[in-house]
Amino acid sequence: MVGSLSGEWSDGGGLWVQRVSSTPGSRMDVVKLEEQLNLKLQQRQARETGICDVRRELYSQCFDELIRQETINCTDRGLLLLRVRDEISMCMAAYQTLDESSVAFGIRKVLHAEQGKAEMEKQIQDLEEEKRALERQQKEMEAECEAVNLREMERQVMEDKKHTEEIEFLKRTNQQLKFQLSGISQKK
Repeated sequence: MVGSLSGEWSDGGGLWVQRVSSTPGSRMDVVKLEEQLNLKLQQRQARETGICDVRRELYSQCFDELIRQETINCTDRGLLLLRVRDEISMCMAAYQTLDESSVAFGIRKVLHAEQGKAEMEKQIQDLEEEKRALERQQKEMEAECEAVNLREMERQVMEDKKHTEEIEFLKRTNQQLKFQLSGISQKK
């Protein structure tokens, strides 16, 4: 926060150095710090919800200032707050890593699903094509079967006709032979 942390920066061609104050913080210092925090949040357009690096940076600076002020009043309490801050920072880093890896995992899953979808659509198209080919083959075989049945019926009709003609021929021959035999038996 402005006026409370030590650091160096250049502005307008000049080098500025900021030193840490060793005077204990008062209630007015805390109110002023809160006002500065709110002002910086507005100026830097920090988001009020969700993950916002700007908001996290400003709150971190504010917390560092509160730790500084409390360390001047009570060293042990300041060190404890410092431990709390470090633990929070480690947790936030772990959460951010987890968030980034889960987003990457989600993206990989979406890409895999899209790839699987394309493969599945290709497989469906291939199966539909195979189905059409099998249906054509079925129709051809049904037509061929019908033609074979028709030829077989025609052959059967021809054989029946031939058989009938042969029977008629044999009957006539038999009749003639009977007639000849009866003519021979009468001559004797």
